[in-house]
Amino acid sequence: MKATLCSLGTAVPKFAIDQEAAAKIAQALRLTSRWNQALPQLYRKSGVRRRGSVLLTSDPNDYENCQSFFQEPSSEKPYGPSTKERMLAYAEYAGPLLQEACELAQKRSDFERHQISHLVTVTCTGFASPGIDHWIIQSMGLPTSTQRTHIGFMGCHGMINGLRTARSIALSDPNAVVLVGAVELCSLHQQYTEDPQQLVANALFADGAAAAIVAGSAYPSTASNAAWNIVSSHSVLIGDSNDQMAWMIGDHGFQMRLSPEVPALIETTLASEVDGWLSKMNIHRDQISAWAIHPGGPRILDAVASSLSLNTETVQPSRDVLAEHGNMSSPTVLFILDRINAATSVATFEGRRYCVLIAFGPGIHAEMILLKQHNTKIR
Repeated sequence: MKATLCSLGTAVPKFAIDQEAAAKIAQALRLTSRWNQALPQLYRKSGVRRRGSVLLTSDPNDYENCQSFFQEPSSEKPYGPSTKERMLAYAEYAGPLLQEACELAQKRSDFERHQISHLVTVTCTGFASPGIDHWIIQSMGLPTSTQRTHIGFMGCHGMINGLRTARSIALSDPNAVVLVGAVELCSLHQQYTEDPQQLVANALFADGAAAAIVAGSAYPSTASNAAWNIVSSHSVLIGDSNDQMAWMIGDHGFQMRLSPEVPALIETTLASEVDGWLSKMNIHRDQISAWAIHPGGPRILDAVASSLSLNTETVQPSRDVLAEHGNMSSPTVLFILDRINAATSVATFEGRRYCVLIAFGPGIHAEMILLKQHNTKIR
């Protein structure tokens, strides 16, 4: 029995903004008073060069007029749009963006839409019911009998939980064809605040969507040279970390708590967890030739690289995605895997036997997926 990740699709909003212009908008909106002059430097240090937002309505070079959702604080709205207003925007924009990624994943696969049997949706930046699962079934014309599972509010590692769920479905039903889709509209949750942790989040997060097709073992011919078998998953709650990372619903959007101690916690605990997990399959860390590491920020990437003794080249796909798209939360790890696939030609794919996906979320929880090249044996 196998669960094969057959294809990927990604999508970003129509418009993206560079960090210099984003910092100017934040200053003009007076998201903070105490730290206003420091925002350009903070945005430069984020590791992000450019990121997309569904709220951008025109060319962001005209940064003063490229969006209207966020306004300067007033006596009526000192902290920006209400959570209700942000959720209305989520309901408007999330479905179409996710649809774009799902349609690309389906087109890249050997499956027709009527063959999709299960749908797994992932998001942590919005709520609506009927939700994004309903939108995808209707907009893509999937069978009305498509079985749905929704994974909500788990944070940046949500897609790994989505892939784990898809794997379980495919292993239990060899005829299953599972569409997994994640969409996050992080830009809806810009905070008007004096909290430095919130300001860091303002500088990092962005909007995006990603999707994958996972098929059961009844479809061995569907796998391309870029396909992976989903071999195993692992989850670990890092001890004494409950106060280090959190994602909470406030009156004016969702609020992120991201302690500066998070990278140190990851650096000191990750290697032993990864090694213990891989050893159960008689695999050594040195046998992993590709790593898709969720870029929670440049310091988190540094911590993972240090803990796992990864070289610059191995971590570069994660840094590149962070720079070009920002931290898009749950979809981001598939953007990195898509980049790894694209950089691996058919001739050299034989050398990429194993790939590990890693992401971190509130708790702190670390979630991991082990992939192996399709039609190879685990040694």
